[in-house]
Amino acid sequence: MTLLESGLEKCGISKAEIEVIAPKMETYIKELILFNSAYNLTNTSDHDELVTNHILDSLSTYKTISGLVEKADASFIAADIGSGGGLPGIPLAAAFPQVKFRLVERMAKRCAFLENCAAILGLKNVEVINSEAEKIPDNSFNLVVFRAFRPLDQKMTKTLLRITKKDGILAAYKAKEESIKEEMEGIKDLAGNYQIEKLYVPGLEDKERNLVLITKS
Repeated sequence: MTLLESGLEKCGISKAEIEVIAPKMETYIKELILFNSAYNLTNTSDHDELVTNHILDSLSTYKTISGLVEKADASFIAADIGSGGGLPGIPLAAAFPQVKFRLVERMAKRCAFLENCAAILGLKNVEVINSEAEKIPDNSFNLVVFRAFRPLDQKMTKTLLRITKKDGILAAYKAKEESIKEEMEGIKDLAGNYQIEKLYVPGLEDKERNLVLITKS
């Protein structure tokens, strides 16, 4: 079993799903390595680091996202804001083919990369949107995910909540819980209804990873 397959299994993904997801992610990793220097997509071009720090980190939320989308109907739309090289959006779209994903990225050349990846991986549930988050229409998404994004300040939180549908969820990949609580204190008037879930990332057991879930009331 490869590092990727073992990690996906530890994330709670079934063997049948791994057989579908793992080859797609290996192809995706090859694309990241090929185009990283030109597009500045990730902080590493090492295969194993990409597996652990990026693919498995993105899919460490698998069980939580499963719970959020299990009752989703055809109108349910998830978005990866500031998608960059497609993390976590592309791994999540591969893991949840029944969910429509919108990858929102302001840089045109990265959007071209994302569209190419979606085509190569056969991700028919992915649409790439070349836009800043501020220009996205109100109430566009049921689930908004973001990773390696700037801190949640007042301005960004207002923008993200504006583009989230009522009763929708913002899911932010974050590091230390102590830092998260400080960050959330600064936006408690906007995002008082939140919870923190500890994430287990195979291979990153020595690094604290958490998911902040904010419900739009």
